[in-house]
Amino acid sequence: MLQPVRQLAEKVLGGGQLDRAEAHELIRVDGDDIHDLFYWANKIRIRYKGRAIRFCAIVAAKLGGCSEDCKFCAQSSHYQTVVGAQQKLTDKQVLNSAAHAADVGADSFGIVNSGRGPTRAELEDWLGPMLRQIARTGRTRACATLGALTPETAKFLFANGVRRINHNLETSERFYPSIVSTHPYSERLHTLRAAKQAGLSLCSGGIFGMGETWDDRLDMLFTLRDIGVDVMPLNFLNAIPGTPLEHQPRLAPLECLKIVSICRFVYPRVELKVAGGREVCLRDLQSWIFFAGADSTMIGNYLTTYGRSPELDHQMVHDLGLEWQTYDGPPAEPAGEHVRLSPVRRTGRFHIPILYENELTALPAEAH
Repeated sequence: MLQPVRQLAEKVLGGGQLDRAEAHELIRVDGDDIHDLFYWANKIRIRYKGRAIRFCAIVAAKLGGCSEDCKFCAQSSHYQTVVGAQQKLTDKQVLNSAAHAADVGADSFGIVNSGRGPTRAELEDWLGPMLRQIARTGRTRACATLGALTPETAKFLFANGVRRINHNLETSERFYPSIVSTHPYSERLHTLRAAKQAGLSLCSGGIFGMGETWDDRLDMLFTLRDIGVDVMPLNFLNAIPGTPLEHQPRLAPLECLKIVSICRFVYPRVELKVAGGREVCLRDLQSWIFFAGADSTMIGNYLTTYGRSPELDHQMVHDLGLEWQTYDGPPAEPAGEHVRLSPVRRTGRFHIPILYENELTALPAEAH
């Protein structure tokens, strides 16, 4: 075994935490030695997360027509992709998706909306009633990916039974302007802090393979560790035709697994979820995600790309001698039948409650 990797692993297994310089040492592990990295990441996973695997599922309730220019996203109205014009699912379709997610063992179910953030009407008249119904069943954890939030909209979601919010940083603050120009990095950070203050569990990670460096990856990891995320989704770029990143080369499978392992060293107790790009980037090595340190994955389809059948993922977990854990929490009882959004002082274009960059810098320290 590589002695430096073993020493760092033993530090983590003993309850210690890696600093930035120690995490940087792991980047240099390469060639045949990378299997030592996987070995110790697996030991850390078993120590802190056990042998249970969690699944999550999502549904794109509102798809396409997004005003933002994220260069990886097929839903942006700035690019010509197969997604096309904006479309919405019916309430019945969303609720059926939630029921199916529970049937296939998903611990969490997330409603995803395209756009910079939800409008007041969407929150009160459309999303709120569906989220309350999902939360009351208690079959999965009610989650949402709705874009930018303010303290008021975060509290509204909690009052409607949502218990986890997903809002990815995507990459480092340094590399971020190369990927997104229509909203600032500070808005993403503020959304996470507002959600945490409202009592919501945080699910936040990023996309790897967009042209970022290892320093960018570590920047994001340590930023999220400082914030205190509960779940970190690891997405690998699946380049979509029509987007500015359509010709970006895919990450090699072992590179993806190395990322998973380093994340496990940095986050021994956090749920590490391998999500988008798993099938196309890992190919025959998909089952290695758990040996590399992950303890969670997405089941079913993604937002604009297909996943594989739940039966294949069930078989994969079974073949590894592992088991999946379904939602074991109580139903989340909403605050009422007609929860309304409290007054929002900051309402941006399209009546989306958001904070602008100049407002973020002017907020008092406790709001950050």
